[in-house]
Amino acid sequence: MHHSHEVYTARLAENVTNTTFLCGHCQSTLSAKRIFANEGEDRYDLPCRTIGLCSADECGAVNCCDEAMRAAEQQEDESCIAL
Repeated sequence: MHHSHEVYTARLAENVTNTTFLCGHCQSTLSAKRIFANEGEDRYDLPCRTIGLCSADECGAVNCCDEAMRAAEQQEDESCIAL
C-alpha cells in the first residue's frame, strides 16, 4: 500500500558550527546519510531538488531541503566575506 506523505520544509539550524538541517515537522536533526538529490530511481514526485528523510521515531517526514541548502550557501558566503 503506497500512500503519499505530507512534505515539510527543512530548516537550517542556527548557532551551530557545522551545517545542520532540521526536520520541518519534528525539528529533529536530519542525518546527512538521509539527504539526497531528488533524481534517478528513488525520485519523489516533488518540485524539490534535494530531499531529506527524517529518521526520528514516530516521524519519518519527507522534507524539501532546497531552502535550507540555499540558506547554508548564503551563510558560507557571508562568513567568507567576514574574514
